Amino acid sequence: MLNISRSEVEFARANGINIAYQTFGDKDASPLILIMGLGSQMVLWDGEFCRQLAAGGYRVIRFDNRDIGLSTKLDWMQVPDSAAVASALQRGEVPALPYTLEDMAADTAELLKALGYDWAHIVGESMGGMIGQIMAIHFPERLRSLTSIMSSTGNPLLPPPSPEVLEILYTPFPPDHDGYVESFVRAFKILSGPAMPLNETLARKWAEQTYKRGLNPAGVARQFAAIMAAGDRTEKLKSISVPTLVIHGEADPLLPVECGLATAAAIPGSRLKIIPGMGHALPEAVWPQIVAEITRHAI
Repeated sequence: MLNISRSEVEFARANGINIAYQTFGDKDASPLILIMGLGSQMVLWDGEFCRQLAAGGYRVIRFDNRDIGLSTKLDWMQVPDSAAVASALQRGEVPALPYTLEDMAADTAELLKALGYDWAHIVGESMGGMIGQIMAIHFPERLRSLTSIMSSTGNPLLPPPSPEVLEILYTPFPPDHDGYVESFVRAFKILSGPAMPLNETLARKWAEQTYKRGLNPAGVARQFAAIMAAGDRTEKLKSISVPTLVIHGEADPLLPVECGLATAAAIPGSRLKIIPGMGHALPEAVWPQIVAEITRHAI
């Protein structure tokens, strides 16, 4: 384990909510913010991965998105029905939503401000990549660079998730401890794919941490609705001018590799890195490669 300083979990008031965050590395180093994906708490940016990034000369900041982990739960807001949202979108209507990915992008921009930073390197995974893209579109002055990992443009014509992954998306995890942990591990095995198996001990650690910090299925549903209604960003992505790195797994079963190819094609001057065998997860085996790619890019 690298000898890199790590703060306790702290809280910042940003965009009208409380955001739980944690920092790694030198407080005077360049800030690098990690944005996690759908329903995932900041602990899925593993502490050792964060230390490896911080060793590259960054003040690494991981945080819980709204409605997840220790950040504000928006329990007073409705829980959208995904079928109703999908039906409204098919009819060309704008569905009523508790919040949007634009709101979540504003959360991150306001978190930066609350922490005293004018800008940061932004690294987003899956939904977090979408949020990072939206930040680069609407808050370009707040980004020094963007890294979009295993994410997409939102183009509905891109290949869909595999049937196994769709089952994960639409099947709630059991609320009891043992059932939750086993379902979590099973889901991550499927997401990781057969070519790059997940370290089950690591997956169980993430599951235990997530369960202990608290579950919020309603928040996951609200985030999922925001993703569904986000629309196709392809044309807007063409306006991005910040240096962009797109990383994608060749064997991603949730957002197939074509989604990464489309993202890179849409963002002018972006650099694309396809990782053979990687699915929709960040197993230990790829940490050094991804850290090296980000460190090369985020300067």
